[in-house]
Amino acid sequence: VQLQASGGGLVQAGDSLRLSCAASGGTLSTYSVGWFRQAPGKEREFVTALHWGGFSTYDAESMMGRFTISRRNAKNTVYLEMNSLKPEDTAVYYCAADSGRASFLARTYRYWGRGTQVTVSS
Repeated sequence: VQLQASGGGLVQAGDSLRLSCAASGGTLSTYSVGWFRQAPGKEREFVTALHWGGFSTYDAESMMGRFTISRRNAKNTVYLEMNSLKPEDTAVYYCAADSGRASFLARTYRYWGRGTQVTVSS
């Protein structure tokens, strides 16, 4: 399966943004999907993940309550809704998929898309 993340951009602190992760070559509803981010000079960081069954999500504590992952099977797309954005949320955001269980560990995901840049100004 090939993944394409999109929807990034330059926003102000407090704004909202929705990222999309569109899949081709496979049915995304049969995969667990995770979102990760990487800021300059920092390691890749887990954001949130959705189990392939769609029944549970895993959220990084620092983003809980602000970021929401959802799936729209008809569009073969997973979304990341980001609210109350902060300058420290500035990073390249990546989506990843795997046929196994959702996880906060990047190494468990087999498929990765190119990232999309999110920049939050203060």
